[in-house]
Amino acid sequence: MSDPFDFTHQTAIVTGAARGIGRAIGEALSRHGADVQGIDWALDEAAQLPFPLHKVDISDATAIAELVRSLSTPPSLLVNNAGITRDRSIVKMSDQDWADVISVNLTGAFNVLRAVAPAMTQAGYGRIVNITSINGMRGKFGQANYAAAKAGLIGLTKTAAREWGRKGVTVNALAPGMVMTDMAMQLPQQILDTALGEAMTERLASPEDIAYATMFLLSKGAAMITGEVLRVDGGQYI
Repeated sequence: MSDPFDFTHQTAIVTGAARGIGRAIGEALSRHGADVQGIDWALDEAAQLPFPLHKVDISDATAIAELVRSLSTPPSLLVNNAGITRDRSIVKMSDQDWADVISVNLTGAFNVLRAVAPAMTQAGYGRIVNITSINGMRGKFGQANYAAAKAGLIGLTKTAAREWGRKGVTVNALAPGMVMTDMAMQLPQQILDTALGEAMTERLASPEDIAYATMFLLSKGAAMITGEVLRVDGGQYI
């Protein structure tokens, strides 16, 4: 087998690519030869990224479809990473808090999946990774909207894997625990300490840890893995 981590001549879409996990994934794919097309709705003009970044709201199905059609080469790799939080307990959660998170974290992922699937299935090859969360598997106080969206993403992953497996497209989900992004490092220390106390590895994941696992699921070496949820959480879920 040739190098399974050589993504030369492959176009990859990474959503939520401006920072954090998405940026780490985009940078890793770029280093391994992929033509990465990043998507984010808030562009950081100061960020020195090795790939272009498109300002698109993934909850806008029409805008996503237009972007995918505009690419010179159809994508064979997709990482649905974009996500937002609007944390509140259920009784304090507004209709807008609920709708915003579902719209981006679940409907947005569906929009991108639907846009890239025709070209992948026609070509007979595709690798898709949806970034979910261990909180979509276990629930989390104050995150009813986020946990529901991430749980829905697991169901979406398994359904897409069933629909497209015979056409050469694998679809998997990756479930991080707490990841030490810039955003996470601004959380109260008590929250970080609780997450660290759950981790069997006695450390919390870096964005690069998530990127490496994503690279595996996108690689030719993962050809026989589809419809799975890979937890990358240092044992937090155990």
